[in-house]
Amino acid sequence: MVNYDLKERRIIIVTGTPGVGKSAVSRALSKELKAEYIDLTEFVKKHGLIEGYDEDRETFIVDEEKVCIRLQEFIEGLNAQNIVIDGHYGVFTVSPEKVYRVFVLRRHPAELREVLLARGYSDRKIAENLASEILDVCLIDAIKRCGRDKVCEIDVTGKDVGCVVKKIVENLSGRRPCEIGIVDWLGELEREGRLDEFLTF
Repeated sequence: MVNYDLKERRIIIVTGTPGVGKSAVSRALSKELKAEYIDLTEFVKKHGLIEGYDEDRETFIVDEEKVCIRLQEFIEGLNAQNIVIDGHYGVFTVSPEKVYRVFVLRRHPAELREVLLARGYSDRKIAENLASEILDVCLIDAIKRCGRDKVCEIDVTGKDVGCVVKKIVENLSGRRPCEIGIVDWLGELEREGRLDEFLTF
């Protein structure tokens, strides 16, 4: 068994609004990199870190500080050079200095709405997630937490998982630069006169 130097370990976070394809991309990326894959949703369930359920927002409540501590302990016990963390609040669960790269997946609101409808989300939950995507919430969180130099946006609209993973691998290998500001859903929908359609859905 190879024992990796923790200083050379790459912790890669894949984040984005629910419905952008984080899990499919993260699993495929982990396979491509021969990395350890951590699904935050499953991690908090397995380790008893769920503290309740928010009926209004239809989501589980977790203590991010406790998750951060437990996740750090778990990661320290791993023997893997690459670790891929999948979760929309992933940037809050790892110390910024330990994060190698954050990939923020973006999906056009029209396509995202169809994905969320297919998942059976309530109108309220769909509206909340569409607003989050349009207002760049996950991108802003990633930049504030980890800094612009570590954050990359990937537009997944109309793309299959393989294409998205290829872009990420090219970035990690230095063949593709990190980009921020590649989409402007707010401006695009305003120009098309469709903003109210998505913010009041």
